[in-house]
Amino acid sequence: MAAKPPQDDLEGEETTPAPPLDVGRLGDLLGFHLRMAHVAIYRDFAATMEELGLTQKQLAVMELLAGNPGASQIDLANTLGTDRATMMALVNRLAGRDFIERRPSAADRRRQELHLTPAGHAMLVQARERIDRHEQRFITLFSREEMDGLLAALKRIYRGN
Repeated sequence: MAAKPPQDDLEGEETTPAPPLDVGRLGDLLGFHLRMAHVAIYRDFAATMEELGLTQKQLAVMELLAGNPGASQIDLANTLGTDRATMMALVNRLAGRDFIERRPSAADRRRQELHLTPAGHAMLVQARERIDRHEQRFITLFSREEMDGLLAALKRIYRGN
């Protein structure tokens, strides 16, 4: 019987953790540290929301619709800095799970308004409970003043002021 080929390059290697790599110049780059922080937060978010099957973008859409009933896909895409095709796919997935619905606008029949459904509101309640726990795991790493400063600094980066 022939030996089975390895599934990937790491198969058969020791699983003892190696010492961390010297990040060299990366250690001085803002983008590197933002990326590493994003990865840590994203992994925790994904684990927190796994049972509900919601992504960060899907939750952001639901939160925006909770606060802005009747917003359009274009409104959402502009707010989240995403393209129309990506937003349409997000909206379609959420509509497919009966969390949001499209309605024609009374003011402009060409415009589709988006609204959370009762199932969407119920899911958002569950998601918010989990998100609060997720956020606390990171917020507790900072004092109130540090948290305020961090949020202000991050907003300066993406708002440009």
